[in-house]
Amino acid sequence: MEENPLKLVEQYIIETDVNVFLTGKAGTGKTTFLHKLLKECPKRLVVAAPTGVAAINARGVTLHSLFQLPFGPFVPGSSYSSEKKWARFSRDKRNLIKNLDLLIIDEISMVRADLLDSVDNTLKKVRRSDKPFGGVQLLMIGDLYQLPPVIKPDEQQLLKEHYATPYFFSSTALRKKDLRVFELTKVYRQEDESFITILNQIRNNSLRPEMLKQLNNRVLP
Repeated sequence: MEENPLKLVEQYIIETDVNVFLTGKAGTGKTTFLHKLLKECPKRLVVAAPTGVAAINARGVTLHSLFQLPFGPFVPGSSYSSEKKWARFSRDKRNLIKNLDLLIIDEISMVRADLLDSVDNTLKKVRRSDKPFGGVQLLMIGDLYQLPPVIKPDEQQLLKEHYATPYFFSSTALRKKDLRVFELTKVYRQEDESFITILNQIRNNSLRPEMLKQLNNRVLP
């Protein structure tokens, strides 16, 4: 795989309908790529994120507001999955979803598996399609080393009967279609190789004593 395969990612997004997970540590260009894609992608797309702050940073909306989802857990096969909450959408919202080609989800590490399946359920209902996510292509962007999904103890007990993990990749709908994973490795935000090495060791919880010493030498009492 290329060291920084952004051109290949762009080709997958524009030329195929394959779902894509774009990952990489901080400073590798994920957000820059997203903003570039928003300007150049010919597909009809929407950007969403799991929280308000993440949505603002991604220049999008929250998943809950876009699909008018409740904040409780989504249990596959429950009564909620057959309710026609989607029928309350405005005409503009229904038209937007019906004509959607690409759904971009930023900060995907915080998205729970059941939330992604709830999105799948809504897309299928509104678009009247049995295809995963109603035939909409997904671009998921994020770093699994960052914030994990939030799940309460009672929700965890309920959902563990249906999902192997609370993370998005355990989504039932996601596993029904090909997923291509791309990892960006080149850090652009920092140029000091020694500092980048220290950051990587902290990220991997493998900080060596000599690197810790370098950090402690920077402390100003």
